Amino acid sequence: MSKRIGIIGCGAIGSLYAAHLAHAGFEVWVFTRRPEHARALDESGLRVSGTHAFHARLRATSSAAEFPECEFGIVATKALQTEQAFAPVARKFDRGAVLSAQNGLGSEEILAKLTRGYIIRGTAFMSGTRHSDTHVQYELDTPTWMGPFEPTNTPFALVQELAALITAGGLKAIALEDARPAQWSKLLFNAAVNGVSALTGLPHSPHFADRSGADSLGNLVFDLLEEGKRVAAALGVRLHEDPWEMNKLGAQSNHPPSMLNDVRRRQPTEVDFLAGAVTREAERAGIPAPLHTAVYRLIKGKEASWAAEGAD
Repeated sequence: MSKRIGIIGCGAIGSLYAAHLAHAGFEVWVFTRRPEHARALDESGLRVSGTHAFHARLRATSSAAEFPECEFGIVATKALQTEQAFAPVARKFDRGAVLSAQNGLGSEEILAKLTRGYIIRGTAFMSGTRHSDTHVQYELDTPTWMGPFEPTNTPFALVQELAALITAGGLKAIALEDARPAQWSKLLFNAAVNGVSALTGLPHSPHFADRSGADSLGNLVFDLLEEGKRVAAALGVRLHEDPWEMNKLGAQSNHPPSMLNDVRRRQPTEVDFLAGAVTREAERAGIPAPLHTAVYRLIKGKEASWAAEGAD
């Protein structure tokens, strides 16, 4: 119970990690960019509702100077915010290990440039809805897959230790000696579901798994996933889970993916780390990925349209 764990980013996923670990008795510190968010967490703690229901007390700050050294860290920001969010406290993990619990490909490389600590590949498939700074609803009770990030020579024992801490907190976690197959399973799932949701305006609903007719949206999702599987196979990655089965499970939730929320708010999306990453990896493997390329370019075009409207 003496472990000190730092959470970087306290949206829905970061809040779920923070609350469950604090509820288990670990010393949890949250680093957040908004001072009012930190004050609310410090004063009121975090309430979890839904699949699990409890209240947890923790520490929070928006000041890098106040944030202490930690043995473990979990970065749960959006992928495009990784450097901005982690850089101020990166050196506080120089003697620890940091888990990237973020979407897509590329965040681990950013973290590794900022700290001397070990980096852990992470793939979080659980989901939740953040109702306020101090209330998160837990929805999909599924595991975090994690494994060593090879360039930092992360010991597998550290991965197992963090997985055990997360499990002790009441969440599910699985330590894998090679986490790339799990990461790619989630990448393909996210690239398809987030991309189609952002372009259609639909939440992750039964439409995404429906292949009953020629005009059924599930056909597009299925074809995107099949294309992604071919890219993974060309790179020698054997998927940990079937992303189509993951999609069918998630489609029962009617949960709005993060990219849909970004589009609704006209904010930059994570598409560079999702469909953009699949597009780049396909180019590297020398195989075509026209569907992912189209999704990537359409969403980048949508983002550009907001800037154009603002200029007008």
